[in-house]
This record gives sequence, C-alpha cells and structure tokens, in this order.
Amino acid sequence: MIHRIVVQPRAERDIREAARFILGESRSRAKALQWAQDVRAKIDTLQTNPERCPVDIDSDAYGREVRVLLFGKRRGVYRILFVIESGVVHVLTVRHSARRSLREEME
Repeated sequence: MIHRIVVQPRAERDIREAARFILGESRSRAKALQWAQDVRAKIDTLQTNPERCPVDIDSDAYGREVRVLLFGKRRGVYRILFVIESGVVHVLTVRHSARRSLREEME
C-alpha cells in the first residue's frame, strides 16, 4: 500500500529552521538546500511501509502512537516524528536528536 504524505506546518517550520541553522554554521547555501532536499527525500520513503519505524518515546506526550524515522549522521541526527491515520502519514515535527524529549520539555 502506498501512503499519502502530509507534512504538517510545524514540521515545515522545523525543516526551514534547521536549514537556516546549517546555513549559519556552514555559510553554504548549497549545503543547507541539499540538507532540506535530503530530509524531504527521507520523508518520502514513508510512502511505503511506514510501520517499519519504531514507536517513539514521545508518543505519550502526543497521546497517540507516534513513530520515528531517523535522518542524518553522527552529531547531525534528526528525529522525524509522524503518525499513520487511514493510509495517510502525517509528519508532525522534525527534531534534532540532541534536543530534550517533548515529555521533558512539557515538565
């Protein structure tokens, strides 16, 4: 089954903010644009078998089953958090793995 992908506004903001951060760190517009393209390509892999991804530790903060897809390497790993509802994958947020969990932020 092919799932439709819907990237929620918060996730879009997260991607733009991360790309701006990469631009500021590297001073390379090309590097920031490439990162954004790569993360979107990774998200597109969720069209097939999104259930392959494990349930995230932040699921209880959302009150539903949230799954996680990891993107990146070494210090640049991001957590793509999403839910699957009626054949649609809703990407909720894209968070750097060094950030505290949502549960910790809410406490």
